[in-house]
Amino acid sequence: MEEIELFLDDAKDTMEKALKHLAIELTKIRAGKANAGMLDGIQIEYYGMLSPLHTVASVNTPDARTLVIRPFEKKLIGEVEKAIRNSNLGLNPNNDGEQIRLSIPPLTEERRRDLVKKVKQEVETAKINVRNIRKDTNDDIRKLTKDGVSEDAVKVGEERVQKLTDAFIARIEETFVAKEKDIMVV
Repeated sequence: MEEIELFLDDAKDTMEKALKHLAIELTKIRAGKANAGMLDGIQIEYYGMLSPLHTVASVNTPDARTLVIRPFEKKLIGEVEKAIRNSNLGLNPNNDGEQIRLSIPPLTEERRRDLVKKVKQEVETAKINVRNIRKDTNDDIRKLTKDGVSEDAVKVGEERVQKLTDAFIARIEETFVAKEKDIMVV
């Protein structure tokens, strides 16, 4: 039974990681509101190396439709502006020599629907990951019968894995509903 507990703990940890990964992926899908996480994928050339934007500049959201980027070194402002233009985020940076302002345009209805489709794809990937974890954990638990663990204990273990899976699928669905609502609110 101790082995089954270890497998369950491992499955829970791995499912948590799948849920965290989903949350990270969903922050990259903008909902029409300014969010510093939108710029997480942007890399700036800094002393010959690519560095994430947040390590070379501060990013603030003074209001729901504006991002303000202030590079720690003024000479980087051109590099930051160029990186934002080349990022395919569809944002037009305004450089005033001190900082860069990004106005986040409101989303069209069609664009909102496309974003919800992207969210659904990410959610489905997360569900598949959780189900794969369930399958692997159940396989590991079934192998314990060779080590002398009773079939009843294996059945109980599999039922607990299913309950864990159901709980994580429900959390993923809640995440989807919240993000969909965030995107569709005008």
